Amino acid sequence: MTNLFYLRECSSTQEKIGEFIPAENPVSVAVCTFNQTKGKGQYGNSWESGKNLNIAYSLAVPTSSINLPDHLFNFRTAVLLADFLANLTREKVQIKWPNDIIIKNKKVAGLLVEKKLLQREPFFVLGIGLNVLQENFGNLAKAGSLLTQTGVSNDLEALTEKLHNYLVEKITENVNLKKTLKQLNKNLFRKDLVSVFEIDQIRQNGIIKEVDEGGFLVVDLEKDGLEKFFHKEIELLY
Repeated sequence: MTNLFYLRECSSTQEKIGEFIPAENPVSVAVCTFNQTKGKGQYGNSWESGKNLNIAYSLAVPTSSINLPDHLFNFRTAVLLADFLANLTREKVQIKWPNDIIIKNKKVAGLLVEKKLLQREPFFVLGIGLNVLQENFGNLAKAGSLLTQTGVSNDLEALTEKLHNYLVEKITENVNLKKTLKQLNKNLFRKDLVSVFEIDQIRQNGIIKEVDEGGFLVVDLEKDGLEKFFHKEIELLY
């Protein structure tokens, strides 16, 4: 059983989780809060969250229990979160490469997967920021929540418990590379649609074709043809 610890407030669940792993027997553990003050996003970005409106959750899992390469484990967690939210909301849930969860064209969740040494043992630390009850996002026009996108209010504690139990059950399942990529590409946001991208501060139309085995986004660009991109090399403007 993987324990889930609730924190009334913390700066970042990703940073705090190491304190809850027992030194004598390093095992999986999870922490959550509804008041995160300095959340971490992918590649050093920040994650903003309203107080007592959203869920910040982190799960630490020994790397020895995961059979996927690092970048594909990131996509595996995205697929699991998308599946969980699709079952919860009965809405179409999509994955915006590499780590955002989209409902009705709005980002409702973000993912961060880090590899860390905790109690001198290697762990994957999966962080999820899930917008649940927030309705005002200021100038973040592409942000939404489960409430704004579905019209349904969820109890934060009950939803966190459901999410935790689902992830703990699924996260260490033996899933192969091809199946993970197939699930990801099936739910890939803006796949096979003409979109506007920014590359080196230049805008260009293109069509997302797939995410490949290396974790790269493959885009058919209007001027340059098929190109592969890693995160931060291309921005999807819609």
